[in-house]
Amino acid sequence: MAVPLQDEHGLKSFFRLAAINVLSNLMVPLAGLFDVAFLGHLDELWYLAGVALATVLFNYLYWTFGFLRMGTTGITAQALGRNDSEAMLLVGLRNGAMAVGIGVGILLLQHPLRMLGFSLLRASPAVKIAGQAYFDALIWGAPATLLNFVIVGWYLGRSQSGKVLVLSGVNNITNVLCNYLFIVQWGWQSYGAGAATALSQYLMLLVGLGLLWQDMSVPQLWGVRTQFFNAAAFQETLTFNRDILVRTFALISTFAVFTNLSSELGTEVLSMNTLLLQVVTLASYFIDGIAFAMESLVGVLSQQQQSHRLQQLLVVSGLTSVGVGLGFALCFCLFPQRLFGLLTNHQAVLEQVNQYVIWLLPVLGLGSVAYLLDGYFLGLTAGGLLRRSVLIATLLGFVPMAIAAWYWQQVHLLWLAMVLFMGGRAMFLGMQVPRSLKYGFGTPTGPLGQKN
Repeated sequence: MAVPLQDEHGLKSFFRLAAINVLSNLMVPLAGLFDVAFLGHLDELWYLAGVALATVLFNYLYWTFGFLRMGTTGITAQALGRNDSEAMLLVGLRNGAMAVGIGVGILLLQHPLRMLGFSLLRASPAVKIAGQAYFDALIWGAPATLLNFVIVGWYLGRSQSGKVLVLSGVNNITNVLCNYLFIVQWGWQSYGAGAATALSQYLMLLVGLGLLWQDMSVPQLWGVRTQFFNAAAFQETLTFNRDILVRTFALISTFAVFTNLSSELGTEVLSMNTLLLQVVTLASYFIDGIAFAMESLVGVLSQQQQSHRLQQLLVVSGLTSVGVGLGFALCFCLFPQRLFGLLTNHQAVLEQVNQYVIWLLPVLGLGSVAYLLDGYFLGLTAGGLLRRSVLIATLLGFVPMAIAAWYWQQVHLLWLAMVLFMGGRAMFLGMQVPRSLKYGFGTPTGPLGQKN
């Protein structure tokens, strides 16, 4: 019989962290929905389509380096489970240094990145011009965005979701207000959407640095200076981050191909799929709130060898996650015109939504399991498993059906490819759960890490 989770890392802690994380995450897609709504109500549809196109590039530029958030959380949580304050501080400093270097590199390479990216994407000239304007503004937020990944990851690893909520609030409220000012009042269209997001990232960074200043002291920083360049520690961090980078790159590539194929099927299809993906994004931020709580607690419990508590956590979080995913899908399937009508007034797009909204049910049902298990294995720092799960789901599930969708020019087949992608990830990771509970818990060089 399972032992109830009653301590500070139990079910009460899980639901508290999940609720705060969900509230924090909710602000991000809501701000994105405001972006879509502001752009979707402009006279010309290509501003919305252009931002969707440019977002593909920024998914590569930013979320490819999502290891700065994910790698920071898992290792910090494990250090918290060992009561190792120096290790917590060092992982933040090392990943912070990487974030600064990568961010500056993106700024220096912005022109070749812009030329290469838009040369690979397929769209009408008007859509590309709108997308390039968005890119030119948003790219200046790169250093702040990547540093914010580390700060958020560090606080999540320490189970301090309240501070993440503060940072998310600052970022997203600023973003919405600036979008209204730049797009609606000043008429900057897609350039305004990019400028608003970049500005809000820097304000979030300033607040984050202020919070860190309160949580760290000069003697603490001085005390770990000799360990900062520890070669073995850097190698462990880089190995884990490499696995997450490959995993995230494959994940983003799947959504990029989906968006690019949508563009080839026409501007209306691209706009329609953008609206449906906004729902997937909205639901995923709720699900990620649950997964973040899982990640934080798994990292701590893994250091205490408490598999019975992890089993309970998996069951409760799994049921919660699937309920959230299917709940979102049902709402939009039952009331498509009313809900999607809040995002655009283009009737041709709304009519197409009615035909394809049913795909949200399998995508979000299977996706909720996949994203939750991502959080579980990130807490175990089992980067190799995460890497393999996405590669298998992409190459064996998504790619063959996406090719069929392109060949027959069928939107339904394109959504089936997404279902196979989500289902493949969920199935592969689900098969690894019993092994993870039986054979131990990983660090970057621990039992799972060595077998990855």
